Formats: sequence, C-alpha cells, structure tokens
Amino acid sequence: MIGNVANAVFLSAASAWEIAIKHGLGRISLPEPPARYVPSRIAANRITGLPIQFQHVLKVGDLPSHHRDPFDRLLIAQAITERMTLVSADPKILLYDLEVLDAA
Repeated sequence: MIGNVANAVFLSAASAWEIAIKHGLGRISLPEPPARYVPSRIAANRITGLPIQFQHVLKVGDLPSHHRDPFDRLLIAQAITERMTLVSADPKILLYDLEVLDAA
C-alpha cells in the first residue's frame, strides 16, 4: 500500500522528532545523521511531510488513555483529525477509532 504510487504517503513531524531523539540517545542507528537521513528518505520515496498543528495537539486531550506514548498519541490525533490511515505495528493503536494499516 505504501509503495503504490497511487497512494499519498505522509510522514509526521512527530515521527522525525522521535527519530532524532532516539538517534541522539543511541537507540537507533542510521547511515547518516537524522537531519540528512530523514529528508533524503522523504525525497527518495515521494513522501509528504505532515506538520504538527494546534488542532492535532489539542486532539490528544480528547483521546482515551489506551496508549501512554506521547509520540504515538500525537500520531493517532493527527490521523483522526486529518482522516488518514495510520501505519503501525503497535496493537494498542487498534483500540482507537481510526483506520490502521498493520505494519507487523
């Protein structure tokens, strides 16, 4: 589904933020620093950046607390607000009322 050029694919700024944090903490390894890696992957894969908007952040407050990870909660709020499918392998995300593409 993601590789199908007929489908628009978005990467949340929250995901880029989480990548930068995890790389800085040594939790993930990348072939180059996140400031170069993320934009190069966005360009190479025709991905559109999804900025974090006030309505996304405020929607987090309306969500039930099935999930405590702030990055995942923001991604859930963005997907609900923008009526997008969220790609995730996290089974907790299935507890929310949104369309999820299982990446497991």
